[in-house]
Amino acid sequence: MEHSYQYFKRDISWLSFNYRVLLEANDDKLPLYERINFIAIYSSNLEEFYKIRVADHKANVSGARTDEESIQVSQQILEDINIEVNKQLEERVRIYEQKILPELRRNNVIFYQSKDVEPFHQEFVRNFFNEEVFPFLQPVLISKGEIISFLRDNRLYLAVRLYKKNSSIDNPSREQYFVLKMPYSKVSRFIELPQHDGNYYLMYIEDIIKANIGSIFPGYEVDNCYCIKISRDADILIDDTISGSIVEQVKKKVKKRKIGAVCRFVYDRSMPDDFLEFLIDAFHINRNELVLGDSHLNLEDLIKLPNPNKLLQINEKPQPMRLNCLNRHSSIFQYVKKKDLLVNFPYHSFEHFIHFLYEATHDPLTKEIMVTQYRVAENSAVINTLISAAQNGKKVTVFVELKARFDEENNLETAEMMQNAGINIIYSIPGLKVHAKVALVLRHSDKQENVPSYAYVSTGNFNEKTAKVYSDIGIFTSNSEIVEDLHTLFLILEKKVEHPQFKQLLVARFNLIPELTKLINHEIELAEQGRGGKIILKMNALQDQIMIDELYRASEHGVEIELIIRGICCLIPGQPYSKNIRITRIVDSFLEHARVWYFHNGGDPKVFIGSPDWMKRNLYHRIEAVTPILDKNLKRDVIDILNIQLKDNQKACFVDADLQNKFKYNPSEPPIRSQYAIYNFLKDKNSLPLRPN
Repeated sequence: MEHSYQYFKRDISWLSFNYRVLLEANDDKLPLYERINFIAIYSSNLEEFYKIRVADHKANVSGARTDEESIQVSQQILEDINIEVNKQLEERVRIYEQKILPELRRNNVIFYQSKDVEPFHQEFVRNFFNEEVFPFLQPVLISKGEIISFLRDNRLYLAVRLYKKNSSIDNPSREQYFVLKMPYSKVSRFIELPQHDGNYYLMYIEDIIKANIGSIFPGYEVDNCYCIKISRDADILIDDTISGSIVEQVKKKVKKRKIGAVCRFVYDRSMPDDFLEFLIDAFHINRNELVLGDSHLNLEDLIKLPNPNKLLQINEKPQPMRLNCLNRHSSIFQYVKKKDLLVNFPYHSFEHFIHFLYEATHDPLTKEIMVTQYRVAENSAVINTLISAAQNGKKVTVFVELKARFDEENNLETAEMMQNAGINIIYSIPGLKVHAKVALVLRHSDKQENVPSYAYVSTGNFNEKTAKVYSDIGIFTSNSEIVEDLHTLFLILEKKVEHPQFKQLLVARFNLIPELTKLINHEIELAEQGRGGKIILKMNALQDQIMIDELYRASEHGVEIELIIRGICCLIPGQPYSKNIRITRIVDSFLEHARVWYFHNGGDPKVFIGSPDWMKRNLYHRIEAVTPILDKNLKRDVIDILNIQLKDNQKACFVDADLQNKFKYNPSEPPIRSQYAIYNFLKDKNSLPLRPN
């Protein structure tokens, strides 16, 4: 069978996902502040999208950065992005102004949306401005030909137009323009005003400034003022194939991020054309960088919106549970010596991984601890435990990926701290990112035989902060082949092995793609034999056209394919070559982050978990690690969780051939909200007696 396969554009697919995030703010069944948080998440996601993806296309168009795409393709993508983003922002305005603000008011929270306040608050606003805000304001006069570099990335500014008093406002030669940076480091974005008549009041700091703008410019008549902001290219390119220290290169590049090329100029949509024209001319802004904004920009700050009405319902998220099976054993080591252990975050406590490292630190038979670091929390308990291990005489080796975007500085700082504590640090591999989430504890005794070592393979970072909000899976095992494979992987990172052989692990750039192709081909063979070929793939993203073609081919041969893809999905469903493929997208309280792959295998399923999505970058330009789930009971648990997600009819959508999010609501079926159903599933299992393997 031959078809001209088609694919969604990567960035338009991502915008479809982010729109799905925005739709959570429209769900009136959610607690109000949860809906507000989703507006903040949507806005934050969009900010990063512009600083990375849009900036990349703009750099390609300008010739500042070479890419695989032609200039014409990049230009078309930018046009498509602008059309889609403008539609979404209209919807964000509608949700915010017509649903969120009235709902706040119904709950006795009045959120002023302009400088105009009730008479009983005018004195407070004036006094607050004079005492708490005015001392930190520094107006900057704008002249034509101004260098825009003084405008900081993603900072909110007020652009002000004014005239000298006693001059004609119709005389344009008398007008002057200033910008004011919001003093966020000194004053909160949101100010709580005194209660009145049973109501609570909130106000943006920029509206307080607008209400008192005249006192900033004595001798002038203020015409009007509007919020503006810029987004800068944040995708720093580190060429670690050249000679020199990657550490020094990272330090220099991160500093330049603050003055990166402008990729977006956002302005209040009510700004008059002549005002905007002046700013365009003064700052040398390209018109394709203009993005219409709301009267209030940087809505990602809404995640910090105060909740003055303590009676307002909040979202009671499931709290991480401790595994009872470990409470019945003195150590994780003793349990994992006999049986693999699966942890599901954030439903299970991340403390189990910390305890695993703690045991290694104090275990006399532990000789070496090896860990990869991609993104860790600030003041990380993981890092502190590794430092304790080194101080306790253990050999500790940590691979630190300095090229983890937006975490470069934190990773560099923690790496230097670990190095000073005696930890062996391996830095980034030239031309690659190491994205694998793995840890290894090597143990040995001259007096005992068969001393087990321990491996841990995960879908998520070793970050106790994100482990509370990201849905991930990890497995502890003493399986000798997995331990040996993981040790081989670390030897690759240390450049001690060039041509590795893996018995169990699938590792990107070595055996991952060949093994995946074999697994898919086997399902095709089973389908052709009438034995029910089936594949379930849960990932964050599916973009690589080679692997998408493999799925199209499997669909053509009758393999049933269920995709649970949170974000980018370039595979188009509903086509003749994809008629057996369905795409499910789940957005809820926790960020779906796990990568889980299921192959039916004629009734003896093969299940894998690991770090990679099926993105080109993951499959060909990173070191990724995937492990099979070998324990039949744990395998069954993972399959049950996948099936719960496929039955979700509350927070799950089908993604259709037009990239629309089609909710799975079915009033004739019992409601299933998978994240909460999974928590209850794991909670029930946690109370059961241990099962024999």
